[in-house]
Amino acid sequence: MLIDYAKIHAVAGKGGAGCISFRREKYVPKGGPDGGDGGRGGSVLLAVDPHVRTLLDCREQPRYRADSGRAGQGSNKTGRDGVDLVVRVPAGTVVRDAESGELLADLTKPGDQWLAARGGRGGRGNSRFATATNQAPRRADPGEAGEERTLELELKLIADVGLVGLPNAGKSTLLSRITRARPKIADYPFTTLEPNLGISALDAERTFVVADIPGLIEGASEGRGLGLQFLRHVERTRVLAFLVDAASEDPASVLAMLEKEISQYSATLGEKPRVVVLSKSDTLPPEERDGRGTVVGLPQAHVISAHTGDGLKELLEELWRVIAAESAAETHRENEDVG
Repeated sequence: MLIDYAKIHAVAGKGGAGCISFRREKYVPKGGPDGGDGGRGGSVLLAVDPHVRTLLDCREQPRYRADSGRAGQGSNKTGRDGVDLVVRVPAGTVVRDAESGELLADLTKPGDQWLAARGGRGGRGNSRFATATNQAPRRADPGEAGEERTLELELKLIADVGLVGLPNAGKSTLLSRITRARPKIADYPFTTLEPNLGISALDAERTFVVADIPGLIEGASEGRGLGLQFLRHVERTRVLAFLVDAASEDPASVLAMLEKEISQYSATLGEKPRVVVLSKSDTLPPEERDGRGTVVGLPQAHVISAHTGDGLKELLEELWRVIAAESAAETHRENEDVG
C-alpha cells in the first residue's frame, strides 16, 4: 500500500552544559579555570534513500529526537557532540511546516538532504570567562535547546508519463501492457485505489516511467472522489496521457472535463505537454475503428486497444518523442537560468 502522507515531530538534541573547573596541580594551589565547553546537540536530518518507497515508517514512528551533547569537563575538555539523527524518506518527498503550510524542502533525488531541526550549541566552560580582573570565574553556560518543529511530509511520485482518465477508462490495463507493473484490473470503476508505477522500454536506450493514478470524476479538483488525494502524483510528470473510452457517448466532452479538472487543480499541470488516447477500441465494430478520432472530434488522438495491442507501438513512440522534447526543453531552461 502506498503511504504518501505523514506528519512528524522533530526534536534536535540539547547542547551540553559548560563545565566549571579549576586546574589542580602539585605546588599550584590556585590554578586557573579549565572548564571545557559542552558538545553540540545532534540535529535531525531528512535524507532521500533510493530503497525507501513510501512514508510508512514516518507514519508509524512520527516522533524523532536526536542525541544531546555531553557536558564539558575539566582540563579544557570539550564534551562529545550529539549524534545526528537521519530520517530516510523516498525521492519526491515535499516538506511543509505543519502550522503555516510553508514549503520548506523538495527532496527529489538520491543524495538530497535537508536539515529539519538544528542541534543546540554547547555551553561555554568557565575558562571562556577568565579576564584580567576576574581570573577565577565561577560561571558557565548551560547548553542551548535544540530546535523543535512539526512537519508535514507529502510524497509526489516522480514519473515521465502520467495516465489520466475517468474510472474504468483502461489506464491499469494499459499500464500492465506497456510495463511490467501488475496493477489490480477489474471491469468496474475505481479498481485502482492507489498510484501504480511501471517502466516502459522501447529498446535498451529508450525507457521511461509511467504512473497510473485513480480515476478522476467531475469535481475532482475540489475534492470529489479520489482525485484530489492523488492528483499530486502527476504534478512531477513530463507528459500527461489523457485516456478516453473510444466507445463513450461524447469523448470530446470527457476530454474537456478531464482537462478542466487538471487545470483547476494546478495551472502549471494544465500547461504540461499532453497526448490524447482513445482506449478500448476493441469494443467498437471493426468498421468504426479506423478514423475513430476524426469521427468523435479528436483527430489527433491515438486509437488503441490494450486488450489486443492495436496501436500500442505507435503510442509508445509518440510518448517517447514528447518526453525527449520536454527533457531537452528542461535542459535548455536550466542552462538559461545558470547563464
